Amino acid sequence: MYPYIRFGQTIVNGLMQAVKGQRLKLTDTSEIHFRASVTDIDNFFEMNNGRILTLFDLGRTDLTIRTGLGKKLLRHGWGVVVAGSSIQYRKRVRWHDLITIKTRLVGIDARWIYIEQTMWVKGHATSMVLIRAGVTNFATGRVIATDKVLDAIGLSGLEMPPEAWVQAWIEADKLRPYPEPVSDQQQNKH
Repeated sequence: MYPYIRFGQTIVNGLMQAVKGQRLKLTDTSEIHFRASVTDIDNFFEMNNGRILTLFDLGRTDLTIRTGLGKKLLRHGWGVVVAGSSIQYRKRVRWHDLITIKTRLVGIDARWIYIEQTMWVKGHATSMVLIRAGVTNFATGRVIATDKVLDAIGLSGLEMPPEAWVQAWIEADKLRPYPEPVSDQQQNKH
């Protein structure tokens, strides 16, 4: 189940920090903190890999709120979609561990925003994800060009080419085959 309570807490905390003047620039790093709960733990008594990806949503939510991007997205009828990710897991996260999630932008190109997120426990990175995200129009679902998004949020001309390791991932991802659609006839055979 999606962590709606933590999601709500993240929104409230982000808004409170923004009100207190703890806003972030789009190029800053967001940090949020919470404890691993029993609902995060799987049958191996560690945080489930899928849950880790879900909790990274909270870090992106905090960055979006504290930069003021969230308010501008709502004003324009836009949302954010994840269009790709690559994750590395290095250390286990156990029940009740105090977790820090750090979120930062690592590149912007004509269509996508690239976000690096890391999860930390006791000063050690436990996992890291690279996210390719796009801003979409709620009505059409289409991805909006990043220059239009940057203009709308008052950051016209911001240039943030993807870091070298991000660019390598972008190029490698282009080589990856994607399944072709299956015809109705082929589907009915199974």
